[in-house]
Amino acid sequence: MPPSTPPPPRPGPRSKTELFVAFSLLALQGFGGVLAVVQRELVDKKQWLTPEEFVEDWAVAQILPGPNVVNLSLMLGDRYFGWRGALVGVAGMLLFPLIIVLLMAAAFAGVSDSPQAQGALRGMGAVAAGLIGAAGLRLITALKTNVMGMAACVTSLIATFVAVAFLRVPLAWVLLGIGGLACSWAYVCLGRAATLAAEKDAP
Repeated sequence: MPPSTPPPPRPGPRSKTELFVAFSLLALQGFGGVLAVVQRELVDKKQWLTPEEFVEDWAVAQILPGPNVVNLSLMLGDRYFGWRGALVGVAGMLLFPLIIVLLMAAAFAGVSDSPQAQGALRGMGAVAAGLIGAAGLRLITALKTNVMGMAACVTSLIATFVAVAFLRVPLAWVLLGIGGLACSWAYVCLGRAATLAAEKDAP
């Protein structure tokens, strides 16, 4: 048999400088929330992550303490360049936004009580919510290959939305309750898949 063609190398940051610049640009675009920008840049444009990988990594980043996107930058930097890459990714996410926030805080202190400034903040909040919702809808297609199945994923999504938005359940209890049930079901599904694979490979 002819030798199989090796798969093409996965795209990824070629240096820590590229990683720093990429996350710095992400941070500078992330007004009111960077989820939509991260998904577009890392999955669609740079292709450093597949949609499935992004959903999985983002889920881990949400569970860990701290800002989600900072956790993601730390995880991605460590994946490519070890602990140095993790520090570079976090520095890219925090350096320039910190400078801008300090400058804007000093400038905003004098106009924070004006109706125009309050209206602008409410408008930016609505736009940020729309961006996050649009990114979530685009990532639903990645659930098709989830081991739990689309029905279980959608059920977990609806239950989480109802618990947080309507019942006002604290996030910790949502993670322990719905998240624990989802993890248990995923464990069962993985066991079934392993059993089926072993039976299929058996003579």
